[in-house]
Amino acid sequence: MGFKILTAEVSHETNTFNCHATDERAFRDRFLLKGGEAISERGAANTELAGFLDAGRTHGWEVQHVLSAAAAPGGRVTRAAFDQLSEPIVGAVGSDRFDGILLGLHGSMVTDFCEDGEGELLQRIREVTSATVPIAITLDPHANVSRQMCALADIIVSFRTYPHVDMRDTGRRAGDILHRTMAGEISPRTIRATCPMLKEVNGGRTDIGPMIRRIEMARTYEGHADVFAVSINAGFAAADIAEVGPTVLVTGQGDFAAHSAFAETIADDIWDRRHEVLNDYLTVEAAATVAAEFDCKRGPLVIADYADNPGGGGYGDSTNLLRALLDAGVTDACFGPMVDREATQAVHSAEIGDRVHIALGGKTDARFGGGPLVVNAEIVSISDGQFIGDGPIIGGLRRTFGPSAVLRVGGIEILVVTFAHQMLDLQQFRTFGIDPVRKRVVALKSMQHFRAAFEPIAGKVIVCDSGALCTPHHERLPYRNVPRPIFPLDQAVA
Repeated sequence: MGFKILTAEVSHETNTFNCHATDERAFRDRFLLKGGEAISERGAANTELAGFLDAGRTHGWEVQHVLSAAAAPGGRVTRAAFDQLSEPIVGAVGSDRFDGILLGLHGSMVTDFCEDGEGELLQRIREVTSATVPIAITLDPHANVSRQMCALADIIVSFRTYPHVDMRDTGRRAGDILHRTMAGEISPRTIRATCPMLKEVNGGRTDIGPMIRRIEMARTYEGHADVFAVSINAGFAAADIAEVGPTVLVTGQGDFAAHSAFAETIADDIWDRRHEVLNDYLTVEAAATVAAEFDCKRGPLVIADYADNPGGGGYGDSTNLLRALLDAGVTDACFGPMVDREATQAVHSAEIGDRVHIALGGKTDARFGGGPLVVNAEIVSISDGQFIGDGPIIGGLRRTFGPSAVLRVGGIEILVVTFAHQMLDLQQFRTFGIDPVRKRVVALKSMQHFRAAFEPIAGKVIVCDSGALCTPHHERLPYRNVPRPIFPLDQAVA
């Protein structure tokens, strides 16, 4: 008879500078799926759950999936929302006997009552199950991995790619290690190394730069018989918490002095190369100048506003880049998303082709990315915001922007939405009648993930800093809780 496994997915990346609390509604707006519904929606896509199920089929497990839930990156998770997600998992663990537990987490959840949401969930689970029941977790490599997470989870496996395209593979890897543990073949635990930085200087991007070599070193070290996973986490700098920053994890057994020495070698390399920045962050004015002069014979110019990335907890309503593009007279362009619930509500009562005088964006906090932009716009389309991805990150998965509209201002088509999502799939434009391939300029809000789908169609890619909440200039943010000294807030730290 096979092993009985409990599985669940709970994900939130918390930007503690974001003023909007992440409540139960925020999870329902992204997805909150129970049991069989979650398997139906996510079990055949590029998800951790799909990887868990792959492992289960291979090893003959009996899988009980409790729920899959995620909210858009944003402010601290409320206690009510956290309890709503954790109680079904903890209740299921306490009411039955399981041979193992397999969880798809993020690693950077901060609640309004504790800094370590994942550690809190693991603690609650451990209180109702035997210490001998192995727990395996998967993490996004933008996790801020705590000591508590390493103490309570026997197995930790992070994605190896940024843009993240290996979620299913990561779930399968974690499941395979869990199976060997339940079978008594191995006895893993996880150790961590870290360094005094807010994050790895390039956010852990794995398409170019030093992370390529680090991942190669990790895979080589995993070739040792007593090493089951090496995870290199860039950290998440927008969390103003005590345990923030890059971590290197080794899940293994045997000679932990050697494992620690290896982890420290990678951590030292992250530290030693802290000034080697791969991105050239243009001002919005400079980006607009490039756009105004761009020849699109090889494909559109793709401009990514890193600073207003909804995928990092940015509000998505920064107007600085859009204002600069309009001022520069840029035409044959698209822009998205502009997150503005008030604007979408206003135009949904209008007709296609109507012109509206409207204030777009900048309504949350004008200090971060600029205030409202008043425009005279033509309504191109109105929709409910539903789309299905077809790219390498969210291919086959249903998402929604909520009530949405496309407005044309000058030569720019602007996707205005209700729910904040970063742009990482061509269908986020195409579903609403905008074909980015046919545009001369594609301006979008995303940090690195856009590259998976948009870089293949681009004649050129540039990135800019609009001064919004995810600005790479961390000194502009009001840190209070991170340990000091810390790089880059303190340049002289040794």
